[in-house]
Amino acid sequence: MMIKPLLFLLPILLLVLFSLAAADDDGNGGLLINPAKLEMFVDELPDMPKVYGFRLNKDGAPAAAHVTIGMYQKKWKFHRDIPPTTVFAFGTSNETATVPGPTIEAVHGVPTSVTWENHLPSEHILPSDPTIPTATPKLGGVPTVVHLHGGIHPPASDGHSAAWFTSSFRSTGPSFVGPTSYYPNIQDPGNLWYHDHAMGLTRVNLLAGLLGSYVIRSPRVEDPLNLPSGPRFDRHLVVFDRSFRTDGSLFLNSTGNNPSIHPQWQPEYFGDAILVNGKAWPSLRVARRKYRFRIINASNARFYRFSLSNGLPFVHVGSDNNYLRRPVTSTKFLLAPSEIADVVVDFSRSTTDSAVLANDAPYPYPTGDPTDEFNGKVMKFVIRKDETTDPSRIPKRLMAQPPPAAHRAVKTRYVAMYEFESETGEPTHLLLNNKTFDEPITETPREGSSEIWNVINLTEDNHPLHVHLGLFVVLEQRELEDPDGFKDCMTKKNDAVACRLDRHATGKRVPVPKYEKGWKNVFKMMPGYVTRILVRFSMLKTGLAYPFDAKAEPGYVYHCHILDHEDNVMMRPLKIIA
Repeated sequence: MMIKPLLFLLPILLLVLFSLAAADDDGNGGLLINPAKLEMFVDELPDMPKVYGFRLNKDGAPAAAHVTIGMYQKKWKFHRDIPPTTVFAFGTSNETATVPGPTIEAVHGVPTSVTWENHLPSEHILPSDPTIPTATPKLGGVPTVVHLHGGIHPPASDGHSAAWFTSSFRSTGPSFVGPTSYYPNIQDPGNLWYHDHAMGLTRVNLLAGLLGSYVIRSPRVEDPLNLPSGPRFDRHLVVFDRSFRTDGSLFLNSTGNNPSIHPQWQPEYFGDAILVNGKAWPSLRVARRKYRFRIINASNARFYRFSLSNGLPFVHVGSDNNYLRRPVTSTKFLLAPSEIADVVVDFSRSTTDSAVLANDAPYPYPTGDPTDEFNGKVMKFVIRKDETTDPSRIPKRLMAQPPPAAHRAVKTRYVAMYEFESETGEPTHLLLNNKTFDEPITETPREGSSEIWNVINLTEDNHPLHVHLGLFVVLEQRELEDPDGFKDCMTKKNDAVACRLDRHATGKRVPVPKYEKGWKNVFKMMPGYVTRILVRFSMLKTGLAYPFDAKAEPGYVYHCHILDHEDNVMMRPLKIIA
């Protein structure tokens, strides 16, 4: 009696499997999901769970708190029609763990301590490459260490790449101190995010799901601004890309561009599907009023150039972890991996009942493939027809920030970006100042000082440079004259002064976008350009030394935030001195 129903369902099952399969296999005997067969905008945008990094005293005042967040292997549903996917996820328990992880809510001036627990299995769910500098536990397990991106905190809490640990601490890295991180939250209110930072495994650990949002709030300072607020109207949008096999598993090619040199490593990872808050092409119903969106580019390598299909503008109120001095309006803006845009969109001005958040950034950026109908769409806003009361506003002034004061810089440094290729023309590794991570430290800024860094991009890619602890302002972007000649000299001498950078950095200037003229912790370094930045190694508002020992071990780092580049090995140590 059961045979006929099963025979009836068999053609339907085969049709579903065929429709999900791409024309080609994944190179490993499996089939990839064809994004054309996944319906867009069918899943509702999730709002990630919240973990409060403070407690309330009897008088209602916030006080320091300690929280515990674990890393777990579990199943996650990325799309209605994709089978559940095995992921690594952050959460206060396996049951509550999510991708992205919970949003940690902190209060300005109130310390938060987080104990990060590693409950991951003995083997990774994605392929990795042992031929690049990689955390390698002697007793097995998945190495992890959490970095709070944009945080001003002690070195032992920075998530140094060599401070990794595995489950039950069976193996630890050479710089491991302990699993608990102390975040004083002494910086201005703003947006941060946390993610894994283990040596050589950052790209695969983030692909597996180890990332989440962190926000520092200051009601005393922010409430008078009267920006859109509350869980409905102030939303995080964590954007990243992934590819999937037909069984729902995450896909990362296990064969590298130079398999005889690096069996698995590839220079950039790009996924077929665009996800926001852990859902592929989600939708969000919005009222005809203003909304605040804290947009984090959590992709490994993909840049996004965002716009709205109905032409509505974005009003920028913050960039990375700081407010701007004044709001800035744009209809399109570029966001590199790890950058954060804090924008307000007023849907009451829409002439349509829906709007698609679109992307037209080539990949790799800026000279790669153009976007298509799948990676060119991010999410959809369904705009209600009825009007609604909106008590929020966009003030003319936001938050005062100190001027750059470049004349007070005590040191000028040169940071050159190199890319090396095999005989077949495929990248093999990338370096800063032609030095590996393990070579002696050369960047040793004095605590309380400011420095001028001339970042010279000798490659064809745009590299988002991230400086841990330090905040910086972009002063100038200047094209190199005779870039090939200068590159030849740098390849031989690796000395910008000896190669007469002053004579070569005389090309056209590209203005810094107004929405990125504030203090940042990451910025896009244009290929063939010298980007001049003023980096400040002190408390931003006061210029004073940090209220913790920033000179302690294991120090900090700076690196390209294209994760595949960072892992191989576009990262250098940074040591604060007295």
